[in-house]
Amino acid sequence: QVQLVQSGGGLVQTGGSLRLSCSASERTYALGWFRQAPGKEREFVAAKTWSGGSTYYADSVKGRFTISTDNTATTVYLQMNSLKPEDTAAYYCAAKTTFGTLAATTARAYDYWGQGTQVTVSS
Repeated sequence: QVQLVQSGGGLVQTGGSLRLSCSASERTYALGWFRQAPGKEREFVAAKTWSGGSTYYADSVKGRFTISTDNTATTVYLQMNSLKPEDTAAYYCAAKTTFGTLAATTARAYDYWGQGTQVTVSS
């Protein structure tokens, strides 16, 4: 069982920055970030795989958010710049343990989830 512990988040004004962190108890095939706003479905934000070092971003965050890892590949960060009110959501990190048949951009591909952390962007 992979344990994921998240930190970071909070309240920031439009245009501000925040960094989220997620520490995994072991290395997995990929780590990703998803978010869910009230009344909306959970949506993909970013992901990084270790095999080939591929990274993926949702169109809505490209150029503003950056996913990275530490040198052990067990901690993943999400640097969020130029934040907008529409970025307000609960953010979740997730671990994809195998290559599988589902893409790293799909929530159903992930086996373990962090506890979530709130990001609120005020206008």
